[in-house]
Amino acid sequence: MLSRSSTATVHTCDFSVESLLTPGDSFPVVSLDTQNGEVQVGAMICYDREFPESARMLMLEGAELILVPNACPLEQNRIGQFKARAFENMVALAMSNYPSPGCNGHSMAVSPIAFDAQEHSQDVTLVEADDNEGIWLASFDMDAIREYRHRETWGDAYRKPGAYKGIDSLEAHDPFRRSDSRR
Repeated sequence: MLSRSSTATVHTCDFSVESLLTPGDSFPVVSLDTQNGEVQVGAMICYDREFPESARMLMLEGAELILVPNACPLEQNRIGQFKARAFENMVALAMSNYPSPGCNGHSMAVSPIAFDAQEHSQDVTLVEADDNEGIWLASFDMDAIREYRHRETWGDAYRKPGAYKGIDSLEAHDPFRRSDSRR
């Protein structure tokens, strides 16, 4: 059962019809009561996953699992970006995407466990769908993920927030200034 909270996409596509939407202003994390115990869950909705700060804020708020409803074509760069969000924040991620022809499928679940106990690199992909409509299941070993988060160095263990001056600035600099951006 989810505790009461609401979420809305924070990063609307201001350059499209989504500019008519009111964006959210936070990344809440809720507790999901499962048969194996509670899991802290957050959401990045579609375009939110394009910004590293979305996953970072969810991790900082305690998320262990991030769910991502998505509606855009997924190709190798966006898939790599998605895996990086799991790796750098040490969170599990599960994304559902529209199948072809509307989008191209590739819903996926990724684990943050990039290295085994012997420090051997491993693929973080638990499941990646093809471009067809269907149901693909993935299991996250939350105990293993929690243990990994305790032993590895990413996530929040060694960050230096004092060095990130300006990351919350409302000013965009060239070449990133856009007249339609709603900051």
